[in-house]
Amino acid sequence: MTTHDENAFVSLGSNVGDRGGNLLLAVRGMLDAGLPVIRMSSVYETEPVGTLAQPNFLNMVAELSGPNLPPPEQMLARLLRVEYALGRTREVPQGPRTIDLDLLLYQGELRHTEFLTLPHPRLHERRFVLEPMAELAPNLMHPKLKRTIAELLKTCPDRSEVRRWRP
Repeated sequence: MTTHDENAFVSLGSNVGDRGGNLLLAVRGMLDAGLPVIRMSSVYETEPVGTLAQPNFLNMVAELSGPNLPPPEQMLARLLRVEYALGRTREVPQGPRTIDLDLLLYQGELRHTEFLTLPHPRLHERRFVLEPMAELAPNLMHPKLKRTIAELLKTCPDRSEVRRWRP
């Protein structure tokens, strides 16, 4: 049996078009890309973070695990290909998007390269990530901050609204 710290976690978000359908297509794209999704959080509707006016997001977190978990850089490359296939463009920083896939944590690893930072540098500041993450792994320890996801959620400075989506 694996523990959560042997797994990877990916956040998914969408606020353009069929938001729920985009999340579903992204999960399917991850599976088709050979990424072993084993569990998914509930879907949450969330306010956009930042100053740019845009529609609300649907967000969730997927847990990946298995003997064929690709290295983190390869996993990120696959996630970027799924985003591209689903029409993600990056014209406006922090702007509206069909899909956003972020590698949050990977087996407790710490990395900081031009291509990838692990854990995700803003994970602990984003309620829209911490809520679904706490649903899956509340006792998972943040490898850098040495606090559990539940503790990070409790002290999160982000006060934006995050609620379970009821379509």
